[in-house]
Amino acid sequence: MKKKILVVDDEASLTRMVKANLERTGKYEVRTENMGSKAIEAAREFKPDLMFLDVMMPDMSGDEVAAVLREDSELNDVKYVFLTAIVTKDETETMGSEIGGHQFLAKPVKTDELIATIERMLGD
Repeated sequence: MKKKILVVDDEASLTRMVKANLERTGKYEVRTENMGSKAIEAAREFKPDLMFLDVMMPDMSGDEVAAVLREDSELNDVKYVFLTAIVTKDETETMGSEIGGHQFLAKPVKTDELIATIERMLGD
């Protein structure tokens, strides 16, 4: 069974690219949203196994989206990985890949990094 991945980022070109690259593997069913507020309803409908959430979006931050979904009994076991341009790739080498106990990936993110993160967090 394919793992369900929801990608939420206000950059539509990024979400389209991530969706295409992940679906090309044949392992994932991917849905995208470009607004944090729409991601909540999308998650309730789609029931993802894992969400990639942009940290900074105009309407709701990724952390705010995750906080709302953690309160939903049907979605409180969804795994989250935050995407951020705030931290550089060089900083992740010294700091690790967690901030405040949350997994994150520094943008720009490569497909192999996304796949490795999915496999680490969900198994395969």
